[in-house]
Amino acid sequence: MIQAADIREWRNHQVVDPKGHKIGMLEAIYVDTTTDEPAMATVRTGLPTRHQLAFVPLNDVILGPDYVKVSYAKALVKKAPSVGMDDILPADAEEAIFQHYDLPYQPGAGGERQLARR
Repeated sequence: MIQAADIREWRNHQVVDPKGHKIGMLEAIYVDTTTDEPAMATVRTGLPTRHQLAFVPLNDVILGPDYVKVSYAKALVKKAPSVGMDDILPADAEEAIFQHYDLPYQPGAGGERQLARR
């Protein structure tokens, strides 16, 4: 299991898919609020003047010397829900990210968010 402190060091490293195709740069880490373990990352994608932050799960991630390899294809990540460079993830948009990757969404019993940026 990758610890939150470890993966934060990979900010601004290349994110690649299982075949080694470059997706973008790792921007931020989101942890699961129930376990405080890294769950998602935002990847800076798009043209230099039109960057956006796409979400990608960190399950089965592999850390290389200068890259983070995720277990999802570039095409799937590029179509994932995203936010603008200066935007935050709205609480009501969380579930769509999980649905995009066919992952279960488990908000807290009181409706708390499942993801928190670290």
